[in-house]
Amino acid sequence: MTGAPPVPPPSVDCDGHTSRPDAGKGRTHTPLPPPSAGEGEAPNLWADAHRAAHLIAADPIAYGGAVVRAPPGPVRERWLDTLRAALPPDTPWRRLPPGIGDDALLGGLDLAATLAAGRAVARAGLLAGADGGIVVVPMAERLPPGTASRLAAALDTGTASDRPARFGLILLDEGDGDEAVAETLADRLAFRIDLSGIGLAETWADSPDPEPGAAAADPVGDLCALAEAFGVASLRGPILATRVARGLAGDRPIGRQDIVTAARLVLAPRATRLPAPQEPAREEPAPENATPPEEPRAEPPPDDAAEPAAADRPEEIVLEAVRAAIPPNLLDQLLAGRHPLAGAKAGRVGQAAASRTGRPIGSRRGDPRRGRLDLLGTLRAAAPWQAVRQTEGETHRIVVRRDDLRIRILRQRTETTTVFCVDASGSAALERLAEAKGAVELLLAEAYVRRDRVALVAFRGTGAELVLPPTRSLTRAKRGLSGLPGGGGTPLAAGIDAAVAVAVGVRRGGSRPAIVLLTDGRANVARSGEGGRARAGAEALQAARALRAAGLPTLVVDTGSRGEEARAVADAMGARYLKLPRAEAGQLSAAVRAAL
Repeated sequence: MTGAPPVPPPSVDCDGHTSRPDAGKGRTHTPLPPPSAGEGEAPNLWADAHRAAHLIAADPIAYGGAVVRAPPGPVRERWLDTLRAALPPDTPWRRLPPGIGDDALLGGLDLAATLAAGRAVARAGLLAGADGGIVVVPMAERLPPGTASRLAAALDTGTASDRPARFGLILLDEGDGDEAVAETLADRLAFRIDLSGIGLAETWADSPDPEPGAAAADPVGDLCALAEAFGVASLRGPILATRVARGLAGDRPIGRQDIVTAARLVLAPRATRLPAPQEPAREEPAPENATPPEEPRAEPPPDDAAEPAAADRPEEIVLEAVRAAIPPNLLDQLLAGRHPLAGAKAGRVGQAAASRTGRPIGSRRGDPRRGRLDLLGTLRAAAPWQAVRQTEGETHRIVVRRDDLRIRILRQRTETTTVFCVDASGSAALERLAEAKGAVELLLAEAYVRRDRVALVAFRGTGAELVLPPTRSLTRAKRGLSGLPGGGGTPLAAGIDAAVAVAVGVRRGGSRPAIVLLTDGRANVARSGEGGRARAGAEALQAARALRAAGLPTLVVDTGSRGEEARAVADAMGARYLKLPRAEAGQLSAAVRAAL
């Protein structure tokens, strides 16, 4: 790659240690440099990544592989070069092309050879050619679910009927934000490596070798206890961690440092909770009239009989060392408690608006009069039967029957229509309307690329008004937003009803609707236009429950200062709640994109 420093020759590794030319040819477990951080120290990210690369090279089938989260760049290429240099020279190295089909992945019928030979001729897939080697998957966060399922099945059972092909998988995760690799596939890989915070200079630094430490009495039990403490539900976590600890130890017994390193490499990235602190033992209060017992004269115990402090116990040291390796962004997500929005349950959301347009993703048996004929798929289905169907003197013809006909499966991208429902009442209406206008304009600027639309409903006074019908025209949006008035009462129920009506109409048209409600939740005008907070609040909650029953994904943005009323409305809707009393247009636009 351009700009990357030259890779050192195979005789010298990245830390300056001399290596043998035949390093990595065997599959025996040997201690591998450079080491990870010691007990109680901050983890060295590149040292851990380097060690994981050497472990994978030693036995890619036992460890499964790794999920490498990093953007394209010299650091990621440096890690891949380290892994490839540690592999034996004849180890297969395959790169999964995007959009690969099942025939090319797992193997299937060779159509050209079959038609030429008059009999079924099979061809090997990419995974069969990677037997005992490495398969690299770029942009793994965008891997189709079907391909991810087939890779997971291949890791479990192999790919060939006569001799299962086994391989190691390197998933290059280039996702940003909520994009991530499928968990069912990542769970089968021992390592999850994050290189995004590592600089290129750190990849050339040297690390000292740690002491192996005392031998552990029950390494499997310790790793299982750590997995339970950090909320690792899958049994693959402690199983893979045990394999890693065995690989780190080599020929010697597994030590405490091996357990710490294995737990940091395998269990820490899988953590779903922080371990609960140990509560001190409660002392029973002595009776009031009881005389204090005489304290016996204590003699100093010998040095080897002293009880270690709680913080100095081996299990506490291991727990703290693994706790330091948990990614901070993972803790932020756990503390935030974010949950996905509920999808729509009715209408034509996600279905194709037309059956003959879209991107082909496969084929199925069907009538070409009701779809687009897949000629190659039809020939593949008919080719194995030609030797049986052809009669003497008609070998130049291809006999195709009704059961052989295949039609294309087309996938269409369903556009999203975001319906902004804005509270335009009260003294702060001008500020909220300015925020909504800025957010709508920012979203519309991206609508041309995403082919999405935006609508705006404003409620004030005694009712609600559709200010901006669903559109992706920025000029039309600015013209509709420029004269939007503000002030008056808060008919929250009427505003929710109007937003639901627009969203249901959008869904009937084949688009995916999403509602963003900007309000403080303090309703004071009923549907009839009469004042009264009690009646208006009850009708607002009733409208919110009706929106929830319609199955519409919703985001409630609380623009008030107290928050109790808006949160109650969000709970009745089953919506995601966002507290932004002083939301700027850019923050609101980013929140809407992240939530919907």
